[in-house]
Amino acid sequence: MTDTGLAPLPATDRPDIAARLRDALLAASFTADGLLDLLGAPAYAALARSETVPALRATRGDTPLETLVRLFLLQQPVPHARVGAVLPVEEALGGGWLARVGGDEVAATVDVRPYGGPGGEDWFIVSDLGCAVGGAGGIGQRDERVVLGVGGASTTLAGITVRTPVASALDLGTGSGIQALHASQHATRVTATDLNPRALHITALTLALSGAPAADLREGSLFAPVRDDETFDLIVSNPPFVISPGARLTYRDGGMGGDDLCRSLVQQAGERLNEGGFAQFLANWQHVAGEDWQDRLRSWVPRGCDAWIVQREVQDVTQYAELWLRDAGDHRGDPVEYQARYDAWLDEFEARKVKAVGFGWITLRRTGAAEPSVVVEEWPHPVEQPLGEAIRAHFDRLDYLREHDDAALLEAHFRLTAEVVQEQVGLPGAEDPEHVVLRQHRGMRRATKVDTVGAGFAGVCDGSLAAGRILDAIAQLVGEDPVLLRDRTPAQIRLLVEQGFLEPVV
Repeated sequence: MTDTGLAPLPATDRPDIAARLRDALLAASFTADGLLDLLGAPAYAALARSETVPALRATRGDTPLETLVRLFLLQQPVPHARVGAVLPVEEALGGGWLARVGGDEVAATVDVRPYGGPGGEDWFIVSDLGCAVGGAGGIGQRDERVVLGVGGASTTLAGITVRTPVASALDLGTGSGIQALHASQHATRVTATDLNPRALHITALTLALSGAPAADLREGSLFAPVRDDETFDLIVSNPPFVISPGARLTYRDGGMGGDDLCRSLVQQAGERLNEGGFAQFLANWQHVAGEDWQDRLRSWVPRGCDAWIVQREVQDVTQYAELWLRDAGDHRGDPVEYQARYDAWLDEFEARKVKAVGFGWITLRRTGAAEPSVVVEEWPHPVEQPLGEAIRAHFDRLDYLREHDDAALLEAHFRLTAEVVQEQVGLPGAEDPEHVVLRQHRGMRRATKVDTVGAGFAGVCDGSLAAGRILDAIAQLVGEDPVLLRDRTPAQIRLLVEQGFLEPVV
């Protein structure tokens, strides 16, 4: 298949050109902060929605930054001389980053979008023209090999990924390379795979233009490009998780029936992880009539792995079909063809008895524990990104609770986690509240009901006293048998530790 519908890509064998381009982009403040300063918040936010008119209006001048925005973000032809004042234009033309158009103008061959790294790094994400922002806005390009830039799913996965230093990381389905780029900051060796060779090419461009080390790029589906004896400390994937009839668009449609691609990815990841290693995925899963969706996901978890699965959103099948039909731009085409495609989606769901589709995060951790922990929950509420450290801490708490029986918990010391507040709910004027709620303002931002004992216990946990001694004091205050209180309270302590309201003092 030839690239008749997609522009030829810049060469990947000229790192010197990428380095010179990077220097020129940075010199012109073509960065995330620079764009915000130039465009203003409304136009900057509009770009993230693939709306270009505000940015066009904000770049009618002739400064170097305005030139670069019109060239790389807005894909507007720019006079050769004007570009030459900002970039090494002849080298960029020779390397394929730019192409001549019209008489004396040049145009970009790829979208180049500034992206701020977690440590303040100035990175650049390369993608196909018109496809810089992933999501359900209609990408304007229907070629099956199109490579998208940064969308909400990409940034979500980057935010939840555990960022401890590791020897080896694997990015499955790398796309434009954003996950590989993040991993390059804390992994000695990064391997990136994709079924689409164009995506591997663009990942190489993203890494080079961002000044990041090159990755080991391999073509193939899922774990097929990985050798049988290879294991990793971190596996991440924003896979083509869309549950669709067929595999029309490589970047989103997995080509397997239903949610089989996500299930296969999760089930195969366990044997590819080193002890203590994490595998983290975004996924869609079916809600099938007569079946508990949580049980469905528990069945995916491979042996020897702890798991934390969070369902963030659920859509009925009509909402889901419309979302992805719009993503492909089908709503802007022939109405008869649109209706036929819509029917095909609903036929597929009906045949599989699917009533809704869930979306969320799946985190696995390889463990040697005799009884791995599998937590499947629904949490549609706002969270504070990045969550990588909160996710790592969740699994550390699992280890702690496994290693401490009830007697050990009562001997342990705990501290109330920072920024936890207590809320009392009840009728005005009532002597006692109907219930007490502990609420987090960081991380998952959980809220949990506690009884009077639980609230009193959490309130005095500053690490100075053992849990058992605190309970003895509470028993004396409320006139309860201290032995009975010690017997019934460890379960509540476990819950508060597991959910991150209390942290052990070790």
